[in-house]
Amino acid sequence: MKKIAIIGAGISGLSTAFTIERLAGEAGLDVEVTVFEREERTGGKIWSIKEEGYLCEWGPNGFLDSKPMTLELCDQLGIRDQLERSNDNARKRFIYSGGILNRLPENGPMFLQSKLISWPGKIRLAQEFIKPKRTDGVDETLADFARRRLGAEALDKLIGPMVSGIFAGNPETMSLKSCFPRIHELEQEYGGLLRAMMLLAKKKKAEVKAGKQVASAAGPGGVLTSFVGGIQELTDGTVKGLKGEVRTGQAVAGLKKIDGGWELRLADGSNYDTDVVVSAAPAHVLKELTWSVDGELSELLGAIPYAPMNVICFGYEQEKVARDLDGFGYLIPKKEGCNILGTLWDSSIFPQRAPEGHVMLRSMMGGATTPEAIELSDAEVKERTMVELKKIMGIEAEPDFVRIFRHQRAIPQYVVGHAERLLAIEERLKNHPGLILTGNSFFGIGLNDCVNAAYKAGDQVLSCLQDTD
Repeated sequence: MKKIAIIGAGISGLSTAFTIERLAGEAGLDVEVTVFEREERTGGKIWSIKEEGYLCEWGPNGFLDSKPMTLELCDQLGIRDQLERSNDNARKRFIYSGGILNRLPENGPMFLQSKLISWPGKIRLAQEFIKPKRTDGVDETLADFARRRLGAEALDKLIGPMVSGIFAGNPETMSLKSCFPRIHELEQEYGGLLRAMMLLAKKKKAEVKAGKQVASAAGPGGVLTSFVGGIQELTDGTVKGLKGEVRTGQAVAGLKKIDGGWELRLADGSNYDTDVVVSAAPAHVLKELTWSVDGELSELLGAIPYAPMNVICFGYEQEKVARDLDGFGYLIPKKEGCNILGTLWDSSIFPQRAPEGHVMLRSMMGGATTPEAIELSDAEVKERTMVELKKIMGIEAEPDFVRIFRHQRAIPQYVVGHAERLLAIEERLKNHPGLILTGNSFFGIGLNDCVNAAYKAGDQVLSCLQDTD
């Protein structure tokens, strides 16, 4: 029997463990998979907290159903029938600019009528058609790409808020190729984004008629999907689907190579020998674990930065919120000088997020552009959030329900040089057979990305086991 140790019981570690067991069973291999988790609970940043009739997501609140990875995992776990798709409100998204909430345009006529971008800004954006594509292979920042192709106003009011909403990141440092590889590919393949959108729209229309699907110009879209009881049902379901053991409250303190495999040094002073180690821990944790194994690898992992984040959940009686919450929520350009990055109207996206007659709003504060916000007291965080909700949404009332969640290292930042760093990490790993890395520190931060990376890690483990038979 081959032993596989997984470090980390977030969605990456759990789905990797499940994939290994499934692939090994299909290949007729006898394996023992053990997952080690330092916290007393599984799920990592996935945690659906239910209090006083509200459902607060500590971390991500779902995944897009346009990619197959997570849906396939749900099928394999037998929990797909428990999925909940967000309602039509989720299609309406807003940007706070100029003192009002501007709906993001979804088509050409809406774009022309929108007050979000000025007419000079619209004309500059239309000039994207004639801008030459970049061919020098430089790892460009998102900000440089946006200024070059779309103009400064589009950067401030469209790209910047999007980057803060997805990555809690700073477009001046984030890598286009690593954060949005699809957009980089579209420029290289079609010469520009607007041209790509037009050509792909025609292609999509033709293929829809033929019963096929094709990605949109800006990358795959899809419907935000979760579970009635929160996204934690995904990790809970994965734990239930495992044959192997999940050891919570048992941190791995170090790694050591031994004959034929690896030794895990556990925080309680004991050791665990295994044939293969898969780490799904964050890069900053893995940095410490690998220091005694490979100093250069450790430094490469430690160079992946993280952005801090405060997540603020406010619950109100519905009558205290005069504004119509028919939408997903809004993001805020940095130039507006607000204390928050944006607010999601969670109970409009998924109705079960608040008790009958109540609403729940979830605001984000901090990120790479204002990391100092993580040091604010709970009272300051609450007060600053209330100020912004009053200004933007006209909410005068004190919230009936308040929960503040702090993430010192919320989201890994794929800054310029990230791709080259990954290549260097891959090169170092060639010296350490049986050590495999996965998780959101490397090839994507979303749930679909993590599950897809878990599938790839499972394939690597199976190849490693077959090579040693």
